[in-house]
Amino acid sequence: MKKEPIHKTKKIVVQGSQISIILRQGDEDFISLTDMAKVKAYDSGVVISNWLTTKYTIQFIGAWEKLHNPDFNLMEFHKTKNEVGTNGFIISSSMWIKNTSAIGIRSSAGRYGGTFAHRDIAFEFATWLSPEFKLYLIKEFQRLKQEENRKLELGWDIKRQLTKINYKIHTDAIQTHLIPLELNKQATNTVYASEADVLNVALFGKTAKDWRSENPYSKKDGNIRDYADVTQLVVLANLEGINAELIKQKISQSDRLSRLNQIAISQMQSLIGNSSIKKLIA
Repeated sequence: MKKEPIHKTKKIVVQGSQISIILRQGDEDFISLTDMAKVKAYDSGVVISNWLTTKYTIQFIGAWEKLHNPDFNLMEFHKTKNEVGTNGFIISSSMWIKNTSAIGIRSSAGRYGGTFAHRDIAFEFATWLSPEFKLYLIKEFQRLKQEENRKLELGWDIKRQLTKINYKIHTDAIQTHLIPLELNKQATNTVYASEADVLNVALFGKTAKDWRSENPYSKKDGNIRDYADVTQLVVLANLEGINAELIKQKISQSDRLSRLNQIAISQMQSLIGNSSIKKLIA
């Protein structure tokens, strides 16, 4: 069974009309014809049906399907094309989809349903509605795509910086401030109430309860991790993964705490002042 591409729905405003757009992977975006049709003072379904009954429309969307849809029913397409313009010829988007197995137009019922079309087809529909409306639609659509691309680039840049950060952990460049304190034997032998506190003690030198006792709600809301800086949060994320592996190896909690504390010290020494960390909070 073919897996549906990941998609998300966004909205743009074109000449006062709100238009829904389904952004899909591979630039296979779909635009709501139902929303676009509202620029006319008629029922959206009637507007779309009238557009479909023109010979040019059938020829265009048929050509699009032949180019993109290997399962397109050519026999039904030619039958429909020959009937266009004859008396009593009527076709709806759902009829077109059912008869020809079309994929360029999608139609569903319900409150959040409607008729959507691939952007190539939607732009042709916009031309039929109004050339001016089409120009504004393209402009807003391009703006939305640029905004989405910037978000993707930002996400990639953050991942790239995190890669640099993790690489830096394995180097020997050590600085000596804000480093966790090394735990003594008595501390590592203490059994803590949860694995979360094992990580808290390894990195911050205290349990969540200890921190709360030192910082009552009258002074600070939240918990110990809410007040960690970016460097500490990066190390904490690394400690979580390492602790999970140590647990699988059936290493005792006290031994794990000792190891995690040493790792926290080493990683904090490596990351303090790291330029990639600074870029994350810039």
